[in-house]
Amino acid sequence: MDAWMESGMESAVAPRLDRDASNCSIARTLEIVGEKWTILILREVWYGSFRFSDFERVLGCPRNLLAARLRMLVEQGILVTEAYKEPGSRSRPKYVITPKGMDLVPAVMGLLQWGDRYRAAPEGPTVLVRHRGCGARVEAQTRCDHGHHVQAHDMESVPGPACLPKPAQ
Repeated sequence: MDAWMESGMESAVAPRLDRDASNCSIARTLEIVGEKWTILILREVWYGSFRFSDFERVLGCPRNLLAARLRMLVEQGILVTEAYKEPGSRSRPKYVITPKGMDLVPAVMGLLQWGDRYRAAPEGPTVLVRHRGCGARVEAQTRCDHGHHVQAHDMESVPGPACLPKPAQ
């Protein structure tokens, strides 16, 4: 018997159709990072960019949109601003990734891997991610708490503590 039926969440059509999908961690995460420019800003931060002007030049993002996305990433604690000053210039903010932001690396790496496999240019990927320590290729993987590499077909979704039945209509 599957975990959704065991939880009393069974349905005549499909077990997951009777659950309330409004309390979803994926949906709440996409409210923050589910927009193209946000992910591309994070990509550039991981590649070493930290200045507004660098993001603007590399991404070609409209200034007002770029400012709004950076502000939101700071408000969400994914980036922080620190002052920096180049010789002969005024002090400006630089954007630095936080540990919370670093926790998004596997998700963006997963997007990069998928893109390299299915959307790369005919010549191949534009960026190769290597481990600084040994030079080997880096890839995002899914592992269980015991360290086993897990494929999608070997996963199951079970009700969590915040799983609620769909409200009656």
